[in-house]
Amino acid sequence: MSMLTVDHLTKRYHNTAVVDAVSFALEERTSTALIGPNGAGKTTTLSMLTGLLNPTSGKIELSGINGDPRKYIGFLPQYPQFFSWMTAMEYMEMAARLSGVDAKSARLESQKTLEFVGLGEALKKKTGTFSGGMRQRLGLAQAIVHKPKLLLLDEPVSALDPVGRREIMNLLKDLQSETTILYSTHILNDAEEMTDQLLFLRKGKLVEQGSLADVKEKYENPRFRVEFSSTEAAAAFAANNSWEAVNEGPIAFIPRNGDHPKMEEILRYLADSGLDIRKVERQTASLEEIFLKVVGQA
Repeated sequence: MSMLTVDHLTKRYHNTAVVDAVSFALEERTSTALIGPNGAGKTTTLSMLTGLLNPTSGKIELSGINGDPRKYIGFLPQYPQFFSWMTAMEYMEMAARLSGVDAKSARLESQKTLEFVGLGEALKKKTGTFSGGMRQRLGLAQAIVHKPKLLLLDEPVSALDPVGRREIMNLLKDLQSETTILYSTHILNDAEEMTDQLLFLRKGKLVEQGSLADVKEKYENPRFRVEFSSTEAAAAFAANNSWEAVNEGPIAFIPRNGDHPKMEEILRYLADSGLDIRKVERQTASLEEIFLKVVGQA
């Protein structure tokens, strides 16, 4: 049973559809990456799911929820804002109460959550003194303090350095067993590392979706890559075998589908050819290459 179902979700401004009839479903306790170039409609989609924007048309259904659905949703905007004069603890207690946590539990849950995101030693520090990484951690903390069923994150690691990005991604992995996560990103390595489903947006339309394995299988271009010492050697190899090889400079590529050769055959051929080679390897399409195929077109 789907935890979240989105059916033909649309947002128009005047005559322009910023999000155009987007439909998808999220299973409980899964992680889904919403991928697309700038202007694809990612933030608008998330804003409608949170209730910050009203859709022009379409349906959003959360299963197993009674009352105000926003109590069951946690949201981290791309650029979280805080009251600089408040301490981390004061801000968290306020966020907890606004999210429906009772007064008795708000302080305990706030402290536990700050410790979980690595801000246990900054409870009494003013948020105005926080670094970018600390602000991102605090933003994540306020989004999860009420134990939401659905966690929505808008570019959660885009403003962080590699160390901070790694730390936040590890925290999100820990949360996967407790909540359903939907996050927008343009950092494809992160999407490849932590996702059960990919949603590709282009100009407001959902142009592809599926598991990482299914999307890779559909778009991958499996091939062998043979690196020679010179362009001439690669061209000679491509011209003198029947494997539909093509060369790009000193690199030759051989398709791996159908009746094309196995690695052993290629190695035997190269050993007998006398050509000077540097490397032979299997290749599949990276998520970046798939991204360009799916959403990189104008």
